[in-house]
Amino acid sequence: MTTQTSPLHERHLAAGAKLADFGGWSMPLEYAGGGVIAEHTAVREGVGLFDVSHLGTGTVRGAGAAELVNRCLTNDLGRIAPGQAQYTLCCRPDGEDGAGGVVDDLIVYLHADDDVLLVPNAANAAEVFARLAAAAPAGVTVTDVHADVAVLALQGPRSAEVLAAVGLPGALDYMEFAATQGGGDVTVCRTGYTGEHGYELLVAADRAGELWDALLAAGEVEQIRPCGLGARDTLRTEMGYPLHGHELSVDISPVQARAGWAVGWAKAEFWGREALLAERAAGPVRQLWGLRAPGRGIPRPGMQVLDAEGARVGEVTSGTFSPTLRAGIALALLDTAAQPAPGLELAVDVRGRTSPVEVVKPPFVPSHTKDPVPPTAR
Repeated sequence: MTTQTSPLHERHLAAGAKLADFGGWSMPLEYAGGGVIAEHTAVREGVGLFDVSHLGTGTVRGAGAAELVNRCLTNDLGRIAPGQAQYTLCCRPDGEDGAGGVVDDLIVYLHADDDVLLVPNAANAAEVFARLAAAAPAGVTVTDVHADVAVLALQGPRSAEVLAAVGLPGALDYMEFAATQGGGDVTVCRTGYTGEHGYELLVAADRAGELWDALLAAGEVEQIRPCGLGARDTLRTEMGYPLHGHELSVDISPVQARAGWAVGWAKAEFWGREALLAERAAGPVRQLWGLRAPGRGIPRPGMQVLDAEGARVGEVTSGTFSPTLRAGIALALLDTAAQPAPGLELAVDVRGRTSPVEVVKPPFVPSHTKDPVPPTAR
C-alpha cells in the first residue's frame, strides 16, 4: 500500500520533521529544534500549529443529506443549527457482529439540511463513506474529497491572536464554524484535541502551504511552534480524550469508553441503537479510567492492569509521559467487577515486573477552555 503525504510534506521535510505513519499517511511526529516536550509546552502556554491533513474529509449532499447522517450516526444532529459542528460516532448496526462497536468517531459540519461535511479519521474514512453511501436514498450523494482538502489545527491560549493577524474569524463559540469567501476560502471551526482554546482550519489542498506559512509568520511574535502528532498525543492523553483504535474501536463501545454524551439516546434510529441501549441498561463489564504512576514508571498500551493480589483487572489502552505533570499517565479499560474508583491502588505489568499506579478520573490536568464537552478524538 502506497504511503500518502500531506500537501505540506515538503515544508515538513525542510523544517527537519521526524515523520511517522498515521493511518497510511506520512506525517510529522516532531520537529527539529525542540521535540515533543517543547511542542507540548508551546500549546499549553502559547500557540502551536499542527498539520492534520491525514484526517478524512467527505461531503453528503442532496435533499435529505442531514437526515441520512442523523439516522445513521449516534449524536442528535437536531441539537445543532447550520454553522455548527458536532462530535459523533459511526457504530456497527444492530444485526451485524459487534453491534454498537465504534467504526470511527468524527466531526460533522452542518452547512445546511442538504449540505453536510464529515471529518473522520484517516484509516476509517473510506469505510465510513462507504457505509453512508450504501444507506443513502436516491438524490443524496456521499463524496470523498480527502485529496482536495487540507486540515490545520491552531491550538493554544494565543491562537485567537494569530488568527486575527491573518484576517481569519476567531470570535466563535465552541463547535461553531465560519467559512470565509473569496480566492482563499477557509473554514474555521472552534474545536481541537488539546484542552486549549483552539481552531481547526479546512482549506483547499493547493492553498494549504500559503496558509501554513502565513500562520507561522503571524505567530512569530507569539513564539508559535509547528507541532507534530507526538505532542498531539501527549496533549490529548492529559485531557483523557479517546483515540480511535485505543479507547474506541469496533470492540469498544461508547458506553465502555464513557462517550455516551455523544449518543442521542432519545433518537428513534441510529446504527447500533438497540445494542447500546441494552449495554447501558445492564451496565458495561468494563469502563475507561485514568491511571497515574506515582514513581518513574510509564504505562504503555497493551500492559495488563493488576489488583493487589496480582489478578488481571484491565488493560492499558494509551500511556505516555505527561510533560505537564512530569509523570507517567495512562487510559485503561478496567473491569467494573473490580469496583475501580479514584484513589484505588493498582499496578501494571511491565514485562513481568509490577509498577504501581493509582486510579484517577480524567482529565489529568485542568482544561484551560470553557468548552462544554470533550472535542473529537482523532
